[in-house]
Amino acid sequence: MSTSLIGTSALVTGASGGIGAATARSLAAQGAAVALVARRKDRLDDLAAEIRTGGGTALAIEADITDRLQAAAAVEQTVAAFGRLDTLVNNAGIMLLGPVESAPVEEWDRMLAINVRGLLHATHAALPHLLNAAQEGREAAAQQGREAAAQQGREAAAQQGRGTADIVNISSLAGRVPIAGSAVYSLTKHGVGAFTEALRQELTGRHVRVSLIEPGPVATELFTHIRPEILEAGREAFANATLLHAEDIADTIAYVVSRPARVVMSEILVRPDGSQW
Repeated sequence: MSTSLIGTSALVTGASGGIGAATARSLAAQGAAVALVARRKDRLDDLAAEIRTGGGTALAIEADITDRLQAAAAVEQTVAAFGRLDTLVNNAGIMLLGPVESAPVEEWDRMLAINVRGLLHATHAALPHLLNAAQEGREAAAQQGREAAAQQGREAAAQQGRGTADIVNISSLAGRVPIAGSAVYSLTKHGVGAFTEALRQELTGRHVRVSLIEPGPVATELFTHIRPEILEAGREAFANATLLHAEDIADTIAYVVSRPARVVMSEILVRPDGSQW
């Protein structure tokens, strides 16, 4: 087990299943204290218990991040419990597909609320704490470096401290390659990509890294939210497709946030083998 995130804390939205749950497990395995945020409290409690049984630290927080006040409260609960916030994983999302012409516009509202506004609410609430953790980390790393340099030499000094914080936004292949039937979903994910890059530029030099992960098709319950007639119509396209596993994306996220402070993984597209998209 890697211990590169010991002493840090992370908040993962959409942590009740799929990529979010897998990411929480992965970050906890690397030593991070993890806040699990979602609406399904029973699932969060089970996951928190699993992480604790494995020797990790986890906090289950029931919250609907489409509500700005609930998103802010989830961040504050995390900081109150762990004393800091070093990593935010904006994973919560929903994929509702189908032609624009016949779409129930309520589906568009749900995607905009979760995929866009929820991400914005969580990021805005977390940012002051992430900046603070990054600054504290830089100062601690500098002090440790001075002490190590005095005792062990420059090479050891360079290995001291983390000195960074992370925002990881989960987009989609649909955020890069729009296809018919995914117009509004793609719109939300293109928006996540634009927000991520602009925020990265804003935070450059302040030691909060901002990364975008774009998974291709993943075997999660995301597909179960699609209307049955739309799912049936698209079944042939996915009949022989290789799907990624949630753990594949969780491994990618863990890799991104465990890099040395000098390394910023700005954007990663993860496709399954043989993908046509």
